[in-house]
Amino acid sequence: MTRIAVAGASGLIGSALVRSLTADGHEVLRLVRRDPRAADEVRWDPKKRQIDADRLTGCEAVVNLAGAGVGDHRWTESYKREIHDSRVLGTTTLAEAAAALPTPPRVLLNGSAVGYYGSTGSRAVDESAPAGEGFLPSLCVEWEAATAPAHQAGIRTVLARTGLVVSRSGGAWAKLFPLFKAGLGGRLGDGRQYWSYIALHDHVAALRHCLDTESLSGPVNLTAPHPATNREVTAAMARVLHRPALFPAPAPALRLVLGEMAGDVLGSTRAVPTRLLESGFEFAFPGVDQAISAA
Repeated sequence: MTRIAVAGASGLIGSALVRSLTADGHEVLRLVRRDPRAADEVRWDPKKRQIDADRLTGCEAVVNLAGAGVGDHRWTESYKREIHDSRVLGTTTLAEAAAALPTPPRVLLNGSAVGYYGSTGSRAVDESAPAGEGFLPSLCVEWEAATAPAHQAGIRTVLARTGLVVSRSGGAWAKLFPLFKAGLGGRLGDGRQYWSYIALHDHVAALRHCLDTESLSGPVNLTAPHPATNREVTAAMARVLHRPALFPAPAPALRLVLGEMAGDVLGSTRAVPTRLLESGFEFAFPGVDQAISAA
């Protein structure tokens, strides 16, 4: 049995990962920002960069999936600061705490996003591509750089650049299901923008693969092998849910409703999981129809 600390354990991905780990007999310590209510909870305050580091003693792995939801609110300046601080300060706190332990963990698996690449149009990008421009790419650069204390301490550090997770239970994709079920779904803008998606099942399996595969470090794209255009996603949602998709959302309307966030909704990121595939990972739900059906 392995002891693993998980930050962001109450989120969509974190809770699914914790269920998977505990089902296989691993001991999971959940980092919480309130007073602990159970023996498996550890208090931390990422904004104040405080953590009960002694409780991390004996952990072979630390997983950091914490961060304010990118799509939860309109991007005001104050909420952009919340998005930034929840990731960068939290990562710094964990990386420093892990590095300072008498026996550091073997691996730090830290969240990131394919937003690192910015809008790439129809050009496919893998982990060797440079960062793009804009709020999300700049955020991802800082977010990933905050793991430096762990890397410098010799801890294998994996940067999980996540795509859009296909799930009915939470995240951005979950908001699509009720719209399409009601027959109100449709493409966004011209529909030619690429969405780098991944089924929740595959995402959890990929995280565990990253934890277990000693050869993996640095950035790893957690996306399905073949990104789909928004037009293709729309058609797949309609097929799987047996509903029409008749109501496209024009770009000007999205910009009016979403503000700065519309640039990322209408932008195109065609990220491919080169390092994941090269390391031997196999997807259970590689196609968009399969991912939606499994959600």
